[in-house]
Amino acid sequence: MANPTGSGRRASLDWMRGLVMVFMAIDHASMFYNAGRTSADSALLYVPGSELPLDQFLTRWITHLCAPTFLFLAGTAMALSIARRVERGQSDAEIDRFLVTRGLILIAIEFVMTPPGLTRLVVQVMYALGAAMICMALLRRLPAIWLAIAGVVWLGGGEAISGLVWAPDESGSVGVALLVGQHVSEHALIIYPLLPWLAMMMVGWAFGQLLMKRPDLMRVVLVVAGVGALAVFAIVRGLDGYGNMGVYRDDGSLAQWLHVGKYPPSLSFAALELGLMALLLVAFDVAERHVTVRHNGPLLVFGQTALFFYVVHHVLLMAPAIAGGLLGRLGLAESYLIALGVLIALYPVCRWYRSYKRAHPNSWARFI
Repeated sequence: MANPTGSGRRASLDWMRGLVMVFMAIDHASMFYNAGRTSADSALLYVPGSELPLDQFLTRWITHLCAPTFLFLAGTAMALSIARRVERGQSDAEIDRFLVTRGLILIAIEFVMTPPGLTRLVVQVMYALGAAMICMALLRRLPAIWLAIAGVVWLGGGEAISGLVWAPDESGSVGVALLVGQHVSEHALIIYPLLPWLAMMMVGWAFGQLLMKRPDLMRVVLVVAGVGALAVFAIVRGLDGYGNMGVYRDDGSLAQWLHVGKYPPSLSFAALELGLMALLLVAFDVAERHVTVRHNGPLLVFGQTALFFYVVHHVLLMAPAIAGGLLGRLGLAESYLIALGVLIALYPVCRWYRSYKRAHPNSWARFI
């Protein structure tokens, strides 16, 4: 039962998006409350030989799936929604205006969500998502295969290209960091550069085109791509050289194999996370065809309200941590419990928002 709501949406895509929303809540609960959190996911921040406690590391590691999936599926959803807009008779200018407006709103959300009292510029995933969406207003006119190839080429060769202007173990200039690198200083924290995340969105756009034109190939493409990506990860991580964005293995332990560079996304990081996402999508697609899709299932609800979820869950986690003086004061178990509490509290709110958005398709909610 692929369409429980009559909206034409694929439950498997919403389930996948909903799963990473759950992981995101865990990550951000840990970020605000967990005293032992580990997050040295770049050559600039990681000191070789540092301890990676397995419970803390794996808590962080499972959440690496979030941003790549978020950007990839944003590209997929964009392809599907634009096709529906074209069917309704919207012009290219109207569609471009929507994409640019939404992109600017997402970038604005990035700065509005900066914790009170923090004086430095913080540039994270909402900037990457919004800026990539603005770029897609133009790039969507290119053949999907071109965008897929360009995205894969950047993910594979981005380290060499960005290496011309920046080194992974250095804090580059603000301009370089906004495009390809990373910048950490007392004035700015830039960890989500545009180009590598745009590459993931472009590949997701191409996948959306495939879903519309050859849905029968979905599973085959995902299995081949997923297994192939994981093989690339194994090779790159095994060779321990190019493709790791300066984050090399200290030894042969599980944690060191999985400790890949996210800021900016290395080839090993992108291959691992996108490979896992592809195989999970296959599993969800199989499940979708063999189970009754629950209209109000938590993963479906969270997946269909992902941006709203992102904004609200961030506030729900941040406000008590700051007001109660609990920033980095609790343990890992307490952080999981807080994440669970936020998920339970957000479930009815997200159900309400989904209903509101469907009842008011032309309201402000269409941008979130």
